[in-house]
Amino acid sequence: MFENIPVNVGAAYEGERIRSANMFVELAGPKSIGAELVRVKEDVEDGRIKVIGPDLDEMKQGERHPFGIKIEIAGKDLEEDLEGVIERKIHELCNYVQGFMHLNQRDQIWCRVSVEAKEAGFRLKHLGEVLIALFKEEFNIIDKISVTLITDEEKVKEFVEEARKVYEKRDARVRELSEEDVDVFYGCVMCQSFAPTHVCIVTPDRPALCGAMNWFDCRAAHKIDPEGPIFEVEKGEVIDEIRGEYSGANDAVLEKSQGTIEKVYLHSVFEYPHTSCGCFEAIAFYIPELDGIGIVHRNYKGETPLGIPFSTMAGQCSGGKQVEGFCGLSIEYMRSPKFLRADGGYERIVWMPKEIKEMVFDFIPEELRDKIPTEEEAVTIEEIKEFLKEKGHPIVKRWKEEKEVTKEKKEEKEEAEETPAVYAPELALPTSGGVRIVLKNAKIYAEKIIIKKKK
Repeated sequence: MFENIPVNVGAAYEGERIRSANMFVELAGPKSIGAELVRVKEDVEDGRIKVIGPDLDEMKQGERHPFGIKIEIAGKDLEEDLEGVIERKIHELCNYVQGFMHLNQRDQIWCRVSVEAKEAGFRLKHLGEVLIALFKEEFNIIDKISVTLITDEEKVKEFVEEARKVYEKRDARVRELSEEDVDVFYGCVMCQSFAPTHVCIVTPDRPALCGAMNWFDCRAAHKIDPEGPIFEVEKGEVIDEIRGEYSGANDAVLEKSQGTIEKVYLHSVFEYPHTSCGCFEAIAFYIPELDGIGIVHRNYKGETPLGIPFSTMAGQCSGGKQVEGFCGLSIEYMRSPKFLRADGGYERIVWMPKEIKEMVFDFIPEELRDKIPTEEEAVTIEEIKEFLKEKGHPIVKRWKEEKEVTKEKKEEKEEAEETPAVYAPELALPTSGGVRIVLKNAKIYAEKIIIKKKK
């Protein structure tokens, strides 16, 4: 099938990582722009591959270029609802190519080409050939397919804007549903090639961490590929509605994580947060000094209030780990009415980058919009604390309440320690009816001891 491709192609190369020392060029990624998009069309020129902008032989080692992957498909059984499902497969199928690395999804893609692949003669047109062949093999409902690969900066910018409009249309549709409206959730283990214990639970209120798959997308994916990486999860018993704990979800993560993860809270970063793969768009992280939660996304280049950048934090909580106080999530989940509701929702959010805030601004309660600082107002713990006090963020009231509770507990402890005690190795209590009660090694506490002279 791939005789004309100068590198090997197969599932064995999925999960291959290309480090900077072995990188020829980087395409898109956190320091550039890029996107991927699948569209169902009526008129598609089957097999057409177009490269807009410089190909690999026109690039220099160590360079970074914007990158767009646009795939158009046609088929009598194809419908618009399947676009997101087929689009998510780009990640997996690109990684079948030896020497080509594809990470993330949608407008967060990050690709690299190895030095060895380039020297072997690999070009972007070969990537197009592989995608066409593998997509037709994977989805027999695709009759025609064309691939356009874009590296011209201005064209990529236009393409990213086009793609984002499509993403928004897809996401808006699922906002009309809630977890109470359905009996079935969906699970996804597509990322287990590099996060072996990660099981993504997708509900109407919680899209996949990658942001690329919502509940409708998963339903369509399972329908066309029942044996694939996306599977049905019976909701089962509602164990904790606020935290988002369901017996069916617990059973699914226990089974699919090889017994590593026993339970999951879908709407909390505490105790049993959702596992994180590495494809997440953002991370929610607990800030102990503020008793609040911060949000950071992969496009943010600076340090978070914890003193570490996104990349370091991602390394700590990715790979399928369940780390209390840290949770990968999609930007779309921040638009959900159940967004971290067990932790207080937006009333518990005390910091986020300006870019995220602008993306979800209309979904933040109006009374909180000017009370959550970004990197432009505060970054350090002390700066954030002063900002929150000045703006009257609800977390400030929480601090006062916790301080009062702590003070009461301290006073109770001190009072107990100061209360006089009478110790007796043996103490007999007066009774009637011929019964005698004897207390051995008794220690009696009393607020007051009154001694009266017997008359």
